[in-house]
Amino acid sequence: MEDRAVPDSGTGDTVAAIGEFGLIRAITANRTQPSTTLLGPGDDAAVVAAPDGRVVVSTDMLVHGVHFRLDWSTPEQVGRKAAAVNLADIAAMGAVPTALVVGIGCPADTRRAVLTELADGVAAEAARAHAGVVGGDLVRADELVISITALGDLGGRPPVSRSGARPGDIVAVCGRLGWAAAGLAVLGRGFRSPVGVVGAQRSPEPPYEAGPAAAVAGATAMIDVSDGLLADLGHLAEASEVGIDIRTDLLDVPQKLTDVGTALGADPLHWVLTGGEDHALAATFPSYTDLPAGWVRIGTVLMPDTGVTVDGVPYEHETGWEHWR
Repeated sequence: MEDRAVPDSGTGDTVAAIGEFGLIRAITANRTQPSTTLLGPGDDAAVVAAPDGRVVVSTDMLVHGVHFRLDWSTPEQVGRKAAAVNLADIAAMGAVPTALVVGIGCPADTRRAVLTELADGVAAEAARAHAGVVGGDLVRADELVISITALGDLGGRPPVSRSGARPGDIVAVCGRLGWAAAGLAVLGRGFRSPVGVVGAQRSPEPPYEAGPAAAVAGATAMIDVSDGLLADLGHLAEASEVGIDIRTDLLDVPQKLTDVGTALGADPLHWVLTGGEDHALAATFPSYTDLPAGWVRIGTVLMPDTGVTVDGVPYEHETGWEHWR
């Protein structure tokens, strides 16, 4: 595996050469902040407004070779992805993202450009969600590791947890499903196109505004689809003590996924049902609800002890990603 965190011989432009504080200046200079950032980078801690009086918090860690590869993605794409996986969790609670705190560990010989471009990606994705990058930490490590903590504001609404689904609710999704999994399959075969699916793997595009919109519309439960639709709906069903049935005739299998599946000898529906890393949102709503824009019905909440089924029967294949499995 090519490691673009290692500099070309003789460049001298490494994080060790610039030093910790020089690197901090390089990655924080000229960054704009939203109005929720009352005190940004440069002090012992940041100060972020919490108009609701409550703060929604989520954190994720990405490790080179596990969650991303620098021979598959640019540092800017990695930064976008690192931010997106955290911001999607905030949206899945029905909250509006407000701020990110970023921790990065890397070897001493990492090129400075890797870190500055990665920071550019984090800042760009945070801006897409109208959040600020308010601080963080840099440390020496044997491998490139990114840890991000995201903060959000509920706007006076109760959080939408995983545990509120009830029998009779409808199941709906907003965002792409299966695209990142198709992209991973393409990259794994040594290809770099089609650009659409490869781009989805490199840097997902979660529908951040859809989370608060679902909360306003009365969503009873919600989850970020990070590990796969069936796997994550399984978490929701377990927390809510309900069953869920997904109807394949309601699922969108785009022609692009069908074309890639045909080329690779893979089933595109399997990507839609089990592929992670698109960070779509899945939620349950009372049956009488008019779904918000972008949300599409895909199934129904059932009585307990039925598990998650597809067209009324258990799915026969692996349902999603799990660490250490």
